[in-house]
Amino acid sequence: MKKIVNIIIAIILTLLSIQTVKAEEKNLVNIYFFHSNTCPHCKEESKLLTELEQKYTNIKIYKYEISDEKNLKLLNEVVDILDTTFQGTPLTIIGRKVYKGYNYENFKPKFIATIEYYSDNGYEDIVGKHIGSIELPTYEIKEDAIDIDDYINERTSYKISIFGKTIKLKNLTLPVISILIGLVDGFNPCAMWVLLFLISMLIGMNDKKKMWILGLTFLLTSALIYLLFMVAWLNAATMLLTISVVRIIIGLIAVLGAIINLKSYINHIKDNGCDVIDDKKRSKIFDKIKKFTHEKNFFLAILGSMALAISVNIVELACSAGLPVMFTQILSMNNLTVIEYILYIALYMFFFLIDDLIVFFIAMRTMELTGISTKYGKISKLVGGLLLLAIGILMIFKPEWLMFNF
Repeated sequence: MKKIVNIIIAIILTLLSIQTVKAEEKNLVNIYFFHSNTCPHCKEESKLLTELEQKYTNIKIYKYEISDEKNLKLLNEVVDILDTTFQGTPLTIIGRKVYKGYNYENFKPKFIATIEYYSDNGYEDIVGKHIGSIELPTYEIKEDAIDIDDYINERTSYKISIFGKTIKLKNLTLPVISILIGLVDGFNPCAMWVLLFLISMLIGMNDKKKMWILGLTFLLTSALIYLLFMVAWLNAATMLLTISVVRIIIGLIAVLGAIINLKSYINHIKDNGCDVIDDKKRSKIFDKIKKFTHEKNFFLAILGSMALAISVNIVELACSAGLPVMFTQILSMNNLTVIEYILYIALYMFFFLIDDLIVFFIAMRTMELTGISTKYGKISKLVGGLLLLAIGILMIFKPEWLMFNF
């Protein structure tokens, strides 16, 4: 009986040792971390990498401080090999995945998903091959493995079920946010009253072709200026939001903007709803509209329409910059692809313009104003103020909620 017990124990121990070996038989995953000693968020990421190194025995982390000329040269070579760009530290490479900047709530789940994907499916370590002195992974690449981006999205996306169909919350929420903020931003009194006066001047013209061209020129130029502003701010936000202090400051600014909007709504400031332009400036804009709509030289009239759109939208940005700024912050925090950035901004711009387009097309078709009052701008201040308040508070206290990593 004793011999049988000893045999059973021996078998169990053997099985356990086999499982332990199998558990340790994970593909080697190399992580290349380019950082700077003067970069505070590099230090934050270094803590996370140390945490991951303790969790996963099959990863090796190679750190390169870029004040060293050799490391900076290596960084430039790696950037060329991976066909990417370098905008600042930290820059982290895991396999073929390049992570720029750093945010704990966003990057930790992505790092973990990337490590576990390459641990099981193998990969070609092209950076390690270039360096030459690096131990390379040994797993063969699984040809039938799921795409790594799909795998990461699957692991890092919160899901809900609607009518029996599973939907990733990020895929649902970002489009809704794009539509909602764009729509509220579009109901901006600082631009609508200009459009209404422009339409009244265009209706007085006898040439319908000129009316359409001048009106659409105004709208398209307005959209272009707004688009350029959003793209510029998105580029800045992508780098700035890697610093937690900057994110908190921007959140506080959003809360301040919300208070101003809500106060303006409560106090019913100005019937036209625009607090930025005084009566004197408004009269000058009216004079400009009258001048270019009565301009005999059609080319100069087009230039006048474009100039008006540029000046008005600069004012509009001062009136409601909080909304497009907050929208680009949310995009930058979600570490999207370039195509996704473009699609979401395009969706935002469409709903930003939709109210202007509806008013313009109705007026051009009926040859009369629809009687829309700019008092609706006060409602936009209420909704916009509440949106800014919610986003600002989340950005300060729960930034991961804006990244939809609940």
